[in-house]
Amino acid sequence: MRILLVEDDAVLNDLMLRSLRDAGHRVDVAQTMEEARHWWRVQAFDAVLLDLNLPLSAHERSGLGNGLNVLREARARGDRTPVMVLTARDRTEERIAGLDAGADDYLGKPFDLGEVEARLRALVRRAHGTDDRVELGQLALDRKARRFFLAGHAWDLPAREFEVLWELMTPPGRVVSKRDLSGKLSEADGALGDNALEAFISRLRKKLADSGAVIRTLRGLGYVLEEAP
Repeated sequence: MRILLVEDDAVLNDLMLRSLRDAGHRVDVAQTMEEARHWWRVQAFDAVLLDLNLPLSAHERSGLGNGLNVLREARARGDRTPVMVLTARDRTEERIAGLDAGADDYLGKPFDLGEVEARLRALVRRAHGTDDRVELGQLALDRKARRFFLAGHAWDLPAREFEVLWELMTPPGRVVSKRDLSGKLSEADGALGDNALEAFISRLRKKLADSGAVIRTLRGLGYVLEEAP
C-alpha cells in the first residue's frame, strides 16, 4: 500500500515509518498542515494516517492546527481515501468529531503498531470490497502475510513487480489507470515513467503464463487483471 503518514512527533514518526516500510508499504511523510495538504493533493494514496495536533506553516500563525481541517478539505473535494486518525485526543466527543469530519477509523495514543497495520488492512478491504486472501486461477495473494502464491507455492517477486501485481489484485477485475498505477509506485523525487511501467507489466505477463490469470491492456483506460479465457 501507499500510505500518507501525517505525524509531527519525530520519535513516533521515525518508529512508524520504519515499521510500515519494513511491512512493505510505500510511505510519504508530512509533519505540518501545509505538507499534509500538499501531499494529499498531488499523490494518490491507499490510506492516510492522520495526527490531529499539527504545526502550522511558516506563513500561517504560530502554534498548532487541527488535522481535521485537512480531512474536511479532502472530503469536500470528493477524496474518499480511507483515513485513520491517530491521536492523544481520545475522549468520546473528540472521536465523534473525527468520525463526523470524515475519518474511517480512530485510534488513541499510545497504540500498538500491529493493531495499526491490522486496521489499515481492514480499511483497504472495505474501500475496495476485497478480502485478506484473494485468488484468481492459480494465483493467490495473502495480504496479511504479504505473500503471493502460484499453484500453491510461495512466489517471490522483485519489489516493483510485487507492487504492480498487488495493485492489480486490489481487487482483480478492477481497471487501474496507468496514471494511478504510476503514482502509487513513484518515489517522492520522481515519477515512474510509462516505459518502466510497461516493462514491469511485460515481465509479469510472461511470469503469469499458464497461471489462469492474465493482465489485459484496455486502450485509453489502463490495465486489468482477470481470469484467462
